[in-house]
Amino acid sequence: MLRGARLRFTFLCKSKPSSTGKRVAIIGAGIAGLSVAGYLACKGFEVDVYDKQPVAGGLAALAIPSYRIPYTNVAEGVEDLTKNFGVKLYLNTKVMCGERHDEGDDFVKQVADLRNIVKEYDAVVITTGTWRSRKLGVLGEDAKGVVDALTFLYRLRLAEQGLAREAWPKPRSVIVVGAGLSAIDAAEEALRIGAEKVFLVYRRTKKEAPAGEYYVDDLIAKGVKWIELAAPTKIVVENGFVRAVEFQRMRLGPPDKTGRPAPIPIPGSEFTIEADMVIPAVGEISTPPFTHECAEFKQFLNEKGYIVSKGYRLGNTNVFAAGDVLTGPTKLGDACKHGLYAARDVERFLRGV
Repeated sequence: MLRGARLRFTFLCKSKPSSTGKRVAIIGAGIAGLSVAGYLACKGFEVDVYDKQPVAGGLAALAIPSYRIPYTNVAEGVEDLTKNFGVKLYLNTKVMCGERHDEGDDFVKQVADLRNIVKEYDAVVITTGTWRSRKLGVLGEDAKGVVDALTFLYRLRLAEQGLAREAWPKPRSVIVVGAGLSAIDAAEEALRIGAEKVFLVYRRTKKEAPAGEYYVDDLIAKGVKWIELAAPTKIVVENGFVRAVEFQRMRLGPPDKTGRPAPIPIPGSEFTIEADMVIPAVGEISTPPFTHECAEFKQFLNEKGYIVSKGYRLGNTNVFAAGDVLTGPTKLGDACKHGLYAARDVERFLRGV
């Protein structure tokens, strides 16, 4: 499934089959969750999907720029699920066990207890994605004008769809930190809303950019200033607002645990770039619908709050997990594939195979 493609989640069948009588709850209406819904609906299961947003589609609908994925492409697939296959959507509903505030919680009107849903359904599939952004971990990152890429893109899409009045004021100079797809999208959107200067700064080289060299070169051609082998050391703040970012030059060393060359700081190489908006785009963190406060499920979390599972099924429960909430941020095609693999395991579980 590629950016820009029309999304049909029920490609395994042409019409709704007879019901098995088994009910499945999917928590999260992103690409992975909708892929699970389409697979299971085609297998005759009754599917309910819960999501905290006012529309289905997850980050594909509410973060990835519309020129990459028009919302109509997502909406058509969702309409097919609901109108032709009986999938029910429960929007503006956050499912949780324990307390945690995440990005994108603005539209939550009700909170459902995960434990009750697990009891009510024959199977539950968690596909809640990654709605928390990683921090830079530098002095000054709480200043006004520092906005993580997820929030920056999310608010732009909300405004486009008429779900929020406020977008972003026109910035003069924008610094985007990172080189993944979120960073690419944020830099391009900063240009689109009229920024005079946009800098894309990455601690490795273009060759190691997670988004790929093609996207970086495309931005450079559009006027973005690419700066590689540099990492932020602090954000310069004046009267509570960002004024500049101090960077330090890097050199590449031996591969780290990711398999890529490790960036190593070069002493005395600091330099500063002025900016009135800084967009950290250094990754997002998984947001499962339970915390360590939830006794029933805390065994499935590691110390960082990530789901720990040998497969899609959580232990001997009737709960499964799929997509970015389990793998961390991935491309849409990978999220779709992951959802389909998980759905296959759910089907086997429900059929007792």
